[in-house]
Amino acid sequence: MFKLYYSPGSVALASHIALEEAGLDYEAVRISFESEDQRKPDYLSINPKGRVPALITDRGILTETPAILLFISQSAPNAGLAPLDDIFDLARLQSFNNYLCATVHVVHAHRGRGARWADDPAAIEAMQRKVPQNGLECFQLIESMMFKGPWVMGETYSLCDAYFYTVARWLDGDKVDTSKLPKTMAHMQAMEARPAVKKVLNNHFG
Repeated sequence: MFKLYYSPGSVALASHIALEEAGLDYEAVRISFESEDQRKPDYLSINPKGRVPALITDRGILTETPAILLFISQSAPNAGLAPLDDIFDLARLQSFNNYLCATVHVVHAHRGRGARWADDPAAIEAMQRKVPQNGLECFQLIESMMFKGPWVMGETYSLCDAYFYTVARWLDGDKVDTSKLPKTMAHMQAMEARPAVKKVLNNHFG
């Protein structure tokens, strides 16, 4: 059995959805950021980065969402969550997920985690002001250049969809004008109609 450490509202939702879609046996362990569980010795012994997600496997602990997602797909190849037999399409999937990780997530973090990059309150406020614009530009690029439809990779649902949905849930809080993102909003509705996603949302936020 796998063990996933998560916090509600965090990027760990993507891994949680992927585990459910894959049909793997897992336990979801909730930690509270409000109580700073991620900074306590017990959790730091699991993930010294003090972040989520962290996935405990029979071979060790994995962190970082793109790595965890790929591991899940390879652990349940019959679930078809990644094009494991096509090296180009698999690289394309990884390219999309890494863009979410390295760029889109960082834009979002500038709203609430500005102290990671600056100590000056004015600089932090300047970063926060840029979040709506930068977030919109990221998602418009995805819609125009990366999103194939009806799912991210095209006709087939994949890991990308769980990850894309997770970061899209942050748009309202980041004050991004979602009226300019029709494909993203339609994708969110399609995701929330999936039984696995409904189940995870109930567990994740319950």
